[in-house]
Amino acid sequence: MNDNKNSVDPADFVTRDEILKLLSAPELARVSTAEATPPLCDGDEYIDLERLEQGVRLAQADRSPNVPRVLPRSAVSDGTWSKIVARLVAGQKNAHRA
Repeated sequence: MNDNKNSVDPADFVTRDEILKLLSAPELARVSTAEATPPLCDGDEYIDLERLEQGVRLAQADRSPNVPRVLPRSAVSDGTWSKIVARLVAGQKNAHRA
């Protein structure tokens, strides 16, 4: 973090590329073909890769997220999901300090 309390260090925030780098090759393949997968079911966990600041979201039956930018929990292993969540939590803590 930058020493100046009023400035924001971009390294403190989570990026889409940073999240995608946590995925294995097979997981990345599943995510990149997400447009061909069925929509999320009510209660499915996911993250919106364009709105990472929102953290983990739950799908709602009456609102379907924009599939090409969604990373569903079901597309990755439990270990990868844990790494993603940990990185998102760290990014949110850093954002609140900025």
